[in-house]
Amino acid sequence: MWDDALAGFGVAAFPTGKKVYVAQFRKDGRSRRIAIGDHGRLTPDEARSQAKMVLGSVETGADPIAERKATREVRTFRAVADDFLNLHITPKRKSRTAAEYRRLLDLHLLPAVGSKRILDVRRADLSMLHARMVDTPRAANHCLALASAIWNWASRRDEVTSADNPAKGIERYPEQGRERFLTTEELSRLGIALAEGETIGLTYEIDETKPKAKHAANVENRRVKLDPFAVAAIRLLILTGARLREILDAQWAHIDFERGIIFLPDSKTGRKPVYLSAAAQLILASLPRIEGNPHIIAGAKEGAPRADLKKPWAAVCRAAGLEGVRLHDLRHSFASFGAGASLGLPIIGKLLGHTQPATTARYAHLDLDPLRRAVNTIGATIAAAMHGGNDGKRVAIVKFKKR
Repeated sequence: MWDDALAGFGVAAFPTGKKVYVAQFRKDGRSRRIAIGDHGRLTPDEARSQAKMVLGSVETGADPIAERKATREVRTFRAVADDFLNLHITPKRKSRTAAEYRRLLDLHLLPAVGSKRILDVRRADLSMLHARMVDTPRAANHCLALASAIWNWASRRDEVTSADNPAKGIERYPEQGRERFLTTEELSRLGIALAEGETIGLTYEIDETKPKAKHAANVENRRVKLDPFAVAAIRLLILTGARLREILDAQWAHIDFERGIIFLPDSKTGRKPVYLSAAAQLILASLPRIEGNPHIIAGAKEGAPRADLKKPWAAVCRAAGLEGVRLHDLRHSFASFGAGASLGLPIIGKLLGHTQPATTARYAHLDLDPLRRAVNTIGATIAAAMHGGNDGKRVAIVKFKKR
């Protein structure tokens, strides 16, 4: 049935009793029809108003059917994010980066906006997610950065517009840098704990309240030796400033003993040399080579490196009384001793394998020699100005104060 007041507006009745409002128009010489909505959900006046807008857009050259089809073809944020990982991150970034992005997506971003069409993701959606993660500010900021990266990647594929990035304009949480540098005294305790761990073993505690506690060894005999490869790995971390996986994944074939360098074919920053001090070379010389295993730090599985150092490092920290010290802090400590010796940030950056000078700049405040010389010079100049050549006036001021 067609409306007498608005040409092209009508309602289609089906044998089931369902009635649908429609708008009919001609486009490119063809008669086209588009559904407006179901009768009951829309009143005749509401449907007529919408039909008027549809028919009016046709007069201006628009194609409402093509526009509706294009709208339906817009992908969800989840679909775009999956392609971002599979087509961009996995082939171009490290596997650990891809794994971290997947974790952030599965835990936070996808539950919040995964089912939305990417064009429907708004700044308010990401702001709410960011606010809910106030207790984990670092992860919250990383989620925003990841959402922004996904959007920008989609914009390069013409799915969205870069200017509409919903992550823009959301204020990030302040992050406190986790800098922990071992002191000389702490390094001494660490060395003693490692030496005990590989010789007589480190003491361990048991829960005396458990039923099997009575079968445990006597207190004086509760010691366990550390894996020599784990001890060597910890020593190499502090002596080279290398990252954990760089040491664990390194192979004997990568070492040039004559030059004192481990040439890593791949690392977080690509190909990288790890420079070996005499102390580090002695550790490598003392390690046995396991037949069939090419890795320096051999693991329990045949041919594989050690998976991690979590348990031995926790035991060493307990024995050495080190609170809140991560394995990565050994890398910071290596850099801090270099900065304290005024070796210069460019040299420290090369030893650590930094590709950006700004990354090494975090250690600039540890170079105390120039600061100490500067403060001594300034202090001496000020003291001379205050006391030198004014003895008479200084005495007069003292006498005046006594009166």
